Amino acid sequence: MDDSLWRPTQPWRLPFLAAADQVWSMRRALRMHLEYWGLHELTDAAEICASELVTNVIKHVGPDTPSTLIASVSGSHLRIEVHDPDARALPTLTGASLDGETGRGMTLVDGVSDRWGVELAGDHKVTWCEFRRGTTSAERQRLPVPRLARAADVLSLYSGGRWAQEAVDQGRLSVALAEEAAINAITDLLHWFCVHGWDVDDALDRAQSHFEAECEVRLI
Repeated sequence: MDDSLWRPTQPWRLPFLAAADQVWSMRRALRMHLEYWGLHELTDAAEICASELVTNVIKHVGPDTPSTLIASVSGSHLRIEVHDPDARALPTLTGASLDGETGRGMTLVDGVSDRWGVELAGDHKVTWCEFRRGTTSAERQRLPVPRLARAADVLSLYSGGRWAQEAVDQGRLSVALAEEAAINAITDLLHWFCVHGWDVDDALDRAQSHFEAECEVRLI
């Protein structure tokens, strides 16, 4: 059978409670199903957007809100939906930048997905985003999506999930906690280089060169 012609015929549904400590598990479950469907090129972007949509529910509707994540494929698009029971708290796209402290969630979804929206369905709402299969939007090409996903995982690991909970409690990402987690991760890597007898300064120079080169590509 030609795998390139295979399409999932039924949506995948995952009921869950929207809580900070459940976001990581939800993301990994979504990744496993998208990879099973053969949508490897979309897993990073879909995982990030699903995480932001769920975090939006936690922040604006409340922790432990009964919610449902749905992934489906229709034609050339992958669609990710998050259902929650509050039809009043509508997500909005603000003028926040990706490096600002607030309002970044839907800005990131808008930049990574091809399109997104909100549907009201009586006693609940559906926040959704879509990704075009086999191609990427100009916005998505300018964002280091795989690196953002890996960085989020590392920060969560090094902070024990504290910065995610802080974002829920305060409605923003705690800069101090995020910086502490990032610095600890970098410090551990430097120790790892030293143990293996590698040149730390050379590693930092190479990392900086990679970063600057990728930034230049995204600006073209």
